[in-house]
Amino acid sequence: MVDKDAAFWGARAACRTADAEELFAEGGGQNQAKAICAGCPVITECLAYALDHRIAHGVWGGMTERERRSLLRRRPTVTSWRTLLEAARAEHGQQALPDGLLPGARTVG
Repeated sequence: MVDKDAAFWGARAACRTADAEELFAEGGGQNQAKAICAGCPVITECLAYALDHRIAHGVWGGMTERERRSLLRRRPTVTSWRTLLEAARAEHGQQALPDGLLPGARTVG
């Protein structure tokens, strides 16, 4: 089954033409993948998708799998990362969230 929402934002992703090996790199290669994410217009949607679907591998939304696991452990009560990240983005009037992620955002659910 194809996630229509992911197909929509995925078509605008900065990584859409990148080699998959770049995005699923290990070690220092992850920093290069994160650099691709830095100016992406859909970084928030990508990160929310990875968190909501518990994607275990690769760099998504500017975060490595280790960073995402850490965030999931710190915020176990979040029921929808998409809702939370979109609310934080709207609250702070930003296109994409900074490295600090979720300044002042409240847990949903």
